[in-house]
Order: sequence, then structure tokens, then C-alpha cells
Amino acid sequence: MNTSPNQTPPPRTLKDYLGLTARGFAMGAADVVPGVSGGTMAFILGIYEELLDSIRDLASPHAIKLLFGFKLKEAFISLPWRFLLAVGIGILLAIFSLAQFLEWTLENYPALLWSFFFGLVVASIITVNKRISHWNFGVIVGLVAGAIAAYILVGLVPVETPNAPWFLFLSGAIAICAMILPGISGSFILVLLGKYEYILSAVNTRDFLTLFLVAAGAGIGLVTFAQVLSWLFKRYHDLTVAILIGFMVGSLRKIWPWKETISFYTDRHGEVLPLEQINISPPAFDSTLIFALILAIIGFAIVFGLDYWASSQQPTDKTV
Repeated sequence: MNTSPNQTPPPRTLKDYLGLTARGFAMGAADVVPGVSGGTMAFILGIYEELLDSIRDLASPHAIKLLFGFKLKEAFISLPWRFLLAVGIGILLAIFSLAQFLEWTLENYPALLWSFFFGLVVASIITVNKRISHWNFGVIVGLVAGAIAAYILVGLVPVETPNAPWFLFLSGAIAICAMILPGISGSFILVLLGKYEYILSAVNTRDFLTLFLVAAGAGIGLVTFAQVLSWLFKRYHDLTVAILIGFMVGSLRKIWPWKETISFYTDRHGEVLPLEQINISPPAFDSTLIFALILAIIGFAIVFGLDYWASSQQPTDKTV
């Protein structure tokens, strides 16, 4: 909720925090799929800027000063821990409950899953446009530049990389930066780094050592990158939003449902996997195409429904 500088937002209720957990669940569900960003969901659901500010506050000079002064209680109270805990619980619930299902769906019905997320992202681009208060030449250039950058990035070829602890830590740090950018999927960055399947398997097999290394890197990267994004939002809000919308436009290249694989690679387990893919036209009008179109429409409708719900929550939620 937007408040004036001298106006204190009302305290959140249990219902409000449950709503934040639901938003976190939507973010986590999106983050599991390589091609869709949890940042996109945060943007749609109206908590993006508050999320950045809350993460930034974790490393604020005031909080650090209290910690070094061993004033742990005061430091804890000064942090937006309730907001972050509610969102974080939702994200973790989604990751651990949906990872196996989404992994299976990507393997068996990729076109249907991508169709759903394609509709979701197209609707996201439309709904996020209203967050730009003033369009000008610079804002349009920022949108086009973001779209081109994302289009090139999602077309890169994945590489084979080590499973050493230092690289798992680095992968988490890099992926989390993308994960909080609308349109740039942290999961896809893990694909480019050759770590998506490895980490998804770690989630499903409860390999907590691997998950800890990735989470530690993500924590460092998240706090650091949030400082930069939060500053950009405050100084260059419309331009920053336009670039992020551009990222979403460019990412549509990755989540186009119909693809043809032109080269493969064999992973360290001997499994043959797609390496390079190109987008192709939909197949002849059949039942699969009908289901794909229905799922795209459902994804489209869900975003507008969520956007309407988020707007209706603004009088009681401290959302942006």
C-alpha cells in the first residue's frame, strides 16, 4: 500500500500474513520452472519493491551496528522479519511440494506446461505496464534494451560445470540475482550453469549439504543485489520498471511451448538431454493444441485475477 512519508501503514493481521505466504508460494512455484521468474510473480502480486527493501534492510548500517553491539533483540526487532518469514515459508512450501511434479510434467508434457506459463508471462507484461507513471523516449529505450538482453541470454547454450562446493555456492549467488528480476529465471540461469537438474535432484532427494551450499550463496547474492535494485527503484523507477518489463518480453523466447531440439548432450549420469532448441510453429490443430491454448488462457486469467486480488488487498496490506 502506498503511504505518505508521514503516514504509518496499519499493522498486518494474520490474514495479511497468510496472504503473503500465498504470494510466496506463487513465487516459489514460478522459480522451480526454468523460464519463469519468481520476481515476475512478486511484481504481479504487488510486493516486489517491499521485498527488495526488506532484503536490503537485512544489511542496513543500523542493523549491523546493533549486531556488533550484541544488541540482538533490538537488531531482530528492527528487521522486517515477519514479512520475509511469511514470504519465505510460501516459497519453500512451493519448492518442496511442487518440484517433483513440475520435474515430471516438464519431462512428459512440456508443451502444456510451457503454454500455461506463456499465458502467465504475457498477462504479466500487460499488468506490469501500469506501474510506469510516465512513458518517454528513455523509458522506451530501456524496455527495448531489456528485451534484447533477455532474448540473447535465454538463447545461450548450457555448459557442463563441476559439482564442487565453491561452484555450488557461486551458482546460488548468480541464480538468486536473476531470480528476483522479473523475466529472468533463476532456474534458467542454473540450466545455463549446468546445475538445474543437479539441484532439483538435491531437492527431491533431500541432499541438504548441496542445498545449504546453494542457499548460502543465494543469501549473499540476494542481500548484495537487492541493495542495487532498491536504489535503482528509488532513483529511476519508471526506467527500471521498463527494463524489467523488457526482460519479461525477451524471456518469451525461452518459454515458447513448441520447440525442436537440434543437438543433444550426455550428462554425467549417461542420460541424453537437449542442448540446443529452436522455436517452431504449433502442430496441426489437435487435442494437444486445444489443451495448450486452454492452459495459456488459464495462465493469462490467473495473472489478472491475482492482480485484481492484490489491488483489493492494498488498503490493509503494505504492498507497493
